[in-house]
Amino acid sequence: MLTIGSIVIRVDDLERQKAFWTAALDYVPRGEDRGDDDGFALLRPRTGNGPNVSLDRVRSEVHVPPRIHLDLYTEDQAGEVRRLIGLGATEVHWDKRPPDADYIILADPEGNRFCVIDLTR
Repeated sequence: MLTIGSIVIRVDDLERQKAFWTAALDYVPRGEDRGDDDGFALLRPRTGNGPNVSLDRVRSEVHVPPRIHLDLYTEDQAGEVRRLIGLGATEVHWDKRPPDADYIILADPEGNRFCVIDLTR
């Protein structure tokens, strides 16, 4: 049996992305935070529930559409979208998004896309 242990996101600015994703997900660095000296940060859920998110400082292009993205679930979509934008995310407009879609597409400060899904629908 396999489980997802960590989702790895390639980043350019490790410290900036670590600040964004820890605040966005309420995650904390796993173990001792060694800074960005080794170019890698493993973030874990503060509550211990859910997969880790690892940030790997490796130069890479952002692909549109992305080959993979995160879907983040919430019962307060509008509030979470405002909060994430306040942390540095940007809204991504997509012409093919249905008017009744239960998701809003955002991008982190480096352009990595993710969706905020409304669980109340």
